[in-house]
Amino acid sequence: MVNMRAHLSNCTKSLFVTALLLFLTATSSAMAEDWPQWMGRHRDNVWREKNIIESFPEDGATILWRCPVGGGYSGPAVANGRVYITDFQPARQPDETANQAKNSRGVERTLCLDEVTGKLLWEHSYPVNYTVSYPAGPRCTPNIENSRVYTLGAQGDLQCLEANTGKPKWSRNLASDYSTKPAIWGYAGHPLIVGDNLICIAGGPGTLVVALNKYTGEETWRALSSSEQGYSPPVLINAANTPQLIILHPEGVTSLNPTNGQEYWTVEYQATNGSIIMSPIQSGNLLYAAGYSKKNLLIRLSDDKPDATVLWRDLPDAAISPVNVQPFADNDLLYGFHQDGILYGVKFETGARIWSSLAPLQSDRPLRTGTAFIVKQADNYWLFTEQGDLVIAKMNRNGYQEIARAHVLAPTDVAFGRKVVWAAPAFANRKVFLRNGKECICVDARRPHSVENIRN
Repeated sequence: MVNMRAHLSNCTKSLFVTALLLFLTATSSAMAEDWPQWMGRHRDNVWREKNIIESFPEDGATILWRCPVGGGYSGPAVANGRVYITDFQPARQPDETANQAKNSRGVERTLCLDEVTGKLLWEHSYPVNYTVSYPAGPRCTPNIENSRVYTLGAQGDLQCLEANTGKPKWSRNLASDYSTKPAIWGYAGHPLIVGDNLICIAGGPGTLVVALNKYTGEETWRALSSSEQGYSPPVLINAANTPQLIILHPEGVTSLNPTNGQEYWTVEYQATNGSIIMSPIQSGNLLYAAGYSKKNLLIRLSDDKPDATVLWRDLPDAAISPVNVQPFADNDLLYGFHQDGILYGVKFETGARIWSSLAPLQSDRPLRTGTAFIVKQADNYWLFTEQGDLVIAKMNRNGYQEIARAHVLAPTDVAFGRKVVWAAPAFANRKVFLRNGKECICVDARRPHSVENIRN
């Protein structure tokens, strides 16, 4: 009888442990979140998952897998257990400075990888002749919605593929369809899905921005003209209880009705050399836009109707004028890398700089166009630097405080005489997905679970 009771007790304990582990696994899965487009599901660079590590193992970050890829500045996107990435395969083996040359022939590819193993599931390719500067590869992160994946290449090749197989659904070339040409650094404005439309920065007279039916690729509406198309992705905001599509272009900031392209308002902006790259950032009723060189603009959005007024512009030694990377707004503060590579903390409403730091890029001097991507997770910030480091840090009005750092990727591209990696990361399902010009990797960021104090 004693043995039978002990056996039943052990069975009960085993069943309890099994049930607890299943519960933890189910809870973990339920709280997991994909990263299906540039800057994440909500295009805000917020990593909403919990149970994330706050330091790296002593021997460095845990790399779960590596997969060879070609060149590109486009980041990975993660959805439904798959990783999507675009790259460029040149017809001939490039030398070290090939990413600064023009007229590179080859193919642009979309690769679909298994999220767990990194195994290649399918690839789709098409021929391309690069006429752009820095022709390392595509710039735009894939955008996945349900069974479709959308990609935009450096020369304007827009593709809609079946997400499970890579089979083409439709394709267009924005440059030829709209009688224009790529900007000097190529098409870089990540397309945005709004309802049944895919919003794209196309360029051309009257077609700076176009809405295409996401199912068929047929044009729904077109709007605006600008001397150049720029590189800034469209963004959807809500102000005065009205959805507004904000387009930052070399000659202005414009608000459009996302349904039909009707213009609500425009504020003048004059980009230097057509270089406008960041996507406008909203904080309450304020909207911030900036670019090279020291061109910055703060707009107050009207409360009662779609309208806007300028609060200040082109502060010479204040605010943040980013080049490669999106700043991050946190309540009344703005954090970001200025064109000189210095990280600044700035008061959003006034543009006043309250602190600066060279620490993220580990340089004793400012690095021209120095770049680190910024993503917030709970009370921490994750940075992915151009040197290939993952950094966990805290930022507030008192400054920048580094918590942990791990080198995970080698910089493979050349810019301003130094090696860099300039591809946005993806944070999904408690993992970090990163790429350079040679490989895509998956870094484990899960905080280990432990089952303790299980008693009779």
